[in-house]
Amino acid sequence: MNPVFGRLTPLPAREHLELLAEPVARALLDHAPGALVAAIDPSFADTEQLCAEYGVGMDASANAVVVRGTRAGVEKHAVCMTLAHRRVDVNGLVRRRLDARKASFAPMDYAVEATGMEYGGITPVGVPDDWPIWVDAAVADAGWLCIGSGIRGSKLFLTAAELLSLPNAERVEDLARDAG
Repeated sequence: MNPVFGRLTPLPAREHLELLAEPVARALLDHAPGALVAAIDPSFADTEQLCAEYGVGMDASANAVVVRGTRAGVEKHAVCMTLAHRRVDVNGLVRRRLDARKASFAPMDYAVEATGMEYGGITPVGVPDDWPIWVDAAVADAGWLCIGSGIRGSKLFLTAAELLSLPNAERVEDLARDAG
């Protein structure tokens, strides 16, 4: 069993756009043409359940979190990518990089509306053009990654190099730390 794909059988994403949210499908063709996609039971979309059910390795699973920072009434957003077993340093590094007085995870309703993706399936592929995508070094150093596809009914697989080739994507040292 492959630790990245587990028991899933990924297919070329560009041939299965029906398994992706519309903004993801549009961006994928331009920025991650080698990506793969696999259908999953939506009840297993959350990372821990996905890894347990399908045998995908936690160290190959990367989560996207939408963060909102505010200063003097001005909001800024970023997407932060971290491996499933790590946690983004929202109140430290992310807050400083956003030049914000306060930073927190964006409210679910806002993240869903702004991205055009389902909660639990949000991915950096296809996020608004003006949002930076900050990729933790541990993610950037990985090979293939299992990430959201924009919907809860599938997972997208791409390489760290493809992830870093997305518009506004940047490797960020110490963006996340081990949970626990």
